[in-house]
Amino acid sequence: MSRLVKTNSVGTQRTRLTKSIVVAIRELMKQKSPDSYTRDYAAYIVLALRAVDDTVERTVTPWEKRDYWVKADKFRMEWQWVKTLGPQLEEALLTEDWAEVAFQAAQIAGKLSSVQVSPRHRLGTPWDDAWKKFQSGLNG
Repeated sequence: MSRLVKTNSVGTQRTRLTKSIVVAIRELMKQKSPDSYTRDYAAYIVLALRAVDDTVERTVTPWEKRDYWVKADKFRMEWQWVKTLGPQLEEALLTEDWAEVAFQAAQIAGKLSSVQVSPRHRLGTPWDDAWKKFQSGLNG
């Protein structure tokens, strides 16, 4: 029997999300002035940070079941910034404080500075219609 390989594990999802956040921040920083794309980029980053936070919890749950408390706590502390910077970016986006959006995006980029994204990546444009998805999450 051959080994079963999971291609869509929680770690893989987190890696894909962090790379897409880095690409979205790059695109956001290219903006000369705020427009509909700016909202899409910022909204996508907020939504992706929420998803990253979910992957962190799904990662540490099995560790805690095996009594790897220190490992789980260390991993949570490593990703704690997601819980603070995400809501700060969200608040700046909702108030349309574009200077703060840029500042928060730079903070997030600093946290993800070790993430390598190839210039020829195949991530596409996951931020398309992110503003609509973000708004529907607020209203629903």
